[in-house]
Amino acid sequence: MSNCKNCSTELSGKYCSDCGQSVITKRIDGHYIRHEIEHVLHFEKGILFTIRELLIRPGQNIREFITENRSRLVKPIIFIIVTSLIYTLINHSFHIEGGYIDFNGAEDSAISLIVNWIQNHYGYANIIIGVFIAFWMKLLFRKYDYNFFEILILLCFVMGMGMLVFSVFALFEGLTKLNLMKGSGIICVLYCTWAIGQFFDKNKGVNYLKALVSYMLGIMTFSISVIFVGLLIDSFIKH
Repeated sequence: MSNCKNCSTELSGKYCSDCGQSVITKRIDGHYIRHEIEHVLHFEKGILFTIRELLIRPGQNIREFITENRSRLVKPIIFIIVTSLIYTLINHSFHIEGGYIDFNGAEDSAISLIVNWIQNHYGYANIIIGVFIAFWMKLLFRKYDYNFFEILILLCFVMGMGMLVFSVFALFEGLTKLNLMKGSGIICVLYCTWAIGQFFDKNKGVNYLKALVSYMLGIMTFSISVIFVGLLIDSFIKH
């Protein structure tokens, strides 16, 4: 009698009775690759379905993900990293100037190095930015029974969609050579405001105002923190 290679449970059939792992691990072939791609892009539970649902009913779908069903949508951390990667690839392919985050300053300063890291790691940077926005959202929406981490999950979905907005505009700017990225920022803020307000209570207009304020305060405090950390590092280096 053998044990499951995944959870070490004693096996009695073709599948593990505890975790469902198959006893026989098939070799990776073309069928496996096609299946994995279809799984990611599947229109019922994959990234395309997630994008559609977040376009139509973002607040309701994210709320259901947090409180009821976590299998319908793509995992939020994966979603924001994948969408950020899409933007990064488009941005680098077309060499878009003044993209999502831009900085004009001394190239050898710590601030410039931090901004360069952000520009090369949008997925991780967005999660960090989300922490700042989540702080303000937790403060402004404190009467709602959502903890900090649930709000952060909300932001992963919302900001992931924001990255797709930037991606679309960057793609069209790259193809048409028109300056479109400034408009993408406005649309991104409007979408985030709408989605966050809808998440808490779509019937209360004040929630949309709180969403806008918390989003902008989060971006501002993140930017100030980057500048502060950069100046602090530069001051240590000089001394």
